[in-house]
Amino acid sequence: QVQVVESGGASVKAGEPLTLSCQTFGLTFEQTSMAWFRQAPGKRRESVSCISWTEVTTFYADSVKGRFTVSRDNAKNIVYLQMNSLKPEDTAVYYCAESPPAMRGCTLHPSGYKYWGQGTQVTVSS
Repeated sequence: QVQVVESGGASVKAGEPLTLSCQTFGLTFEQTSMAWFRQAPGKRRESVSCISWTEVTTFYADSVKGRFTVSRDNAKNIVYLQMNSLKPEDTAVYYCAESPPAMRGCTLHPSGYKYWGQGTQVTVSS
């Protein structure tokens, strides 16, 4: 059984940093691509970032480019999302998603991911 578990969500002030973690169980982590998505209240889910299993490929949404950094530790089956210079508009539930094995590169499109976590809340106050 595949599990995807996010952690690290918190309430912070604008400008502060925060790092989210996502641990997966059940697949060969070294062969899966990972992505972060978010959904704010009353808004559609949007992509945030993704990283290939080789770590060679990463993509970021324009709204977070230069502020967020995605990384992974294949030995621990964990992917991280380091968020700097947080803004109130970053407030959302952040979801981690895992692709089926052997995806080439990574994609910001949610259809590329089969396994999803329950989400972790990030609240940024001004």
